[in-house]
Amino acid sequence: MFARKPLNVMLSFALVAMAGAAHAAVPYTTSPLPVGDAAEMTSPYVLAPGWTQKVIANQTNQVALGQGNSGNWDMIDSNHTGVDANRYLFMPFETSTGGVQRVDLWDTNYNTRTVTIVAPGTQSFKSGDASRWTPWGTYLTAEESWSDPTVTGGTAGTSIYGRLFEVTNPTTAAANGGNFVHRKIGPADIRASHEGLAFDKANNFYFIDERNDSHIFKFTSSNPNATNGADFFGAGQTSVLRVGDGTVQEATGAYTWVALTDASGNALPGTIVGTDGNGLTILDGRATPNVADFLGTNFDRPEDMEIRTLADGSQQLFVATTTNNTVFSMDLDDAVISKFVDNNTKDGATGVAVGSVFSSPDNLAIDENGTIFVVEDQPGGVENLWITVDADKDGVAESMSVFATLATAGAESTGMYSLNGKFYVNVQHPTSGNSLLVEIAPVPEAETYAMMLAGLGLVGFAAARRKSVK
Repeated sequence: MFARKPLNVMLSFALVAMAGAAHAAVPYTTSPLPVGDAAEMTSPYVLAPGWTQKVIANQTNQVALGQGNSGNWDMIDSNHTGVDANRYLFMPFETSTGGVQRVDLWDTNYNTRTVTIVAPGTQSFKSGDASRWTPWGTYLTAEESWSDPTVTGGTAGTSIYGRLFEVTNPTTAAANGGNFVHRKIGPADIRASHEGLAFDKANNFYFIDERNDSHIFKFTSSNPNATNGADFFGAGQTSVLRVGDGTVQEATGAYTWVALTDASGNALPGTIVGTDGNGLTILDGRATPNVADFLGTNFDRPEDMEIRTLADGSQQLFVATTTNNTVFSMDLDDAVISKFVDNNTKDGATGVAVGSVFSSPDNLAIDENGTIFVVEDQPGGVENLWITVDADKDGVAESMSVFATLATAGAESTGMYSLNGKFYVNVQHPTSGNSLLVEIAPVPEAETYAMMLAGLGLVGFAAARRKSVK
């Protein structure tokens, strides 16, 4: 008998191989469900054949149970390490009173599996968006909220936001018991409107500023193997991405990293330094990359990030940029950036370019095989979830296909996350006001489905391709 994880791996590859045929049945648009319709809790998506869905948490239920829960659930990550690895999902609340909740995937009781571990509004946390497990076994989130600076005499007038936070006890915290700590990114405390966070194999830390004409950043810790956030973020160099000479927006080709701080993390002379509303000195992550000496390449609304590790150990960083309908891939070893998918990418269902059907890529997910999934930021009834095919793993997809369309009025999908052959995705800000966490899974069970595919010769194909990705 095959073990569960290898079969899930084979299954995912087989589904990619079947993408053109299976996804042709999924509409690019659909009529949204009536607001508050009971089907929101059973069928918030229209799915391709071979998938099923179920709601495993919802905001209305959490509030009824007495949990502080402000809704608008956003990016998702699991506990990648520890004795209970991948038992829990974590996600912040993207509201004016942000918080964090934990979902126990091993708990079969709908009413106890979801717990708010950081109460809404703790430390004035606002618009929680980012979500990433750390190499040392804690949870990071951050604020997608920060007003444009008004620069006067070299000083930026800013709000208190754009902060990074760490929950140091994410798996053990009781309700509202999360130890929620503001972490400066180096002593300079660079601020940005956060969404995507990522760690590469050397524990370099990547993040973005989410708006038009903004930038992609890297923090290289002086203590990359730190066992706690204070030591990791306490010292290190922050840099901004420059493609070519930095003057061409969303350029592709060779890139470099331009230092904004010294190796210890102190702001370099000429950077824009200011004071936030709490009186803390900060490095302005919005204004500084527009200064000639620190010029970074502009991207229009960079948002989510994922890293793929290939069999030879090389890594690629994927970044979704919403405004211009593009996902970029950055080769972290060869220092080259490419367009992974955009409106010119072939639709696996039609054989022609996806064109305007593909719009506003926002979230990314990556499965155990390195397959990249893309979630649009569009209204329910229009928004699609896409599966990409990059057979040679060169960071430029050969095709992409729709495998789900959101049917929930007023909503968007956020935080799509792949785990053990299943996908977890939040249905955020529906008109009904009831945020959902949805599990999308292959049906029938992975083992049965994989054996069926073996009879079609697809599993052998999948196993051969598995060698190209860790």
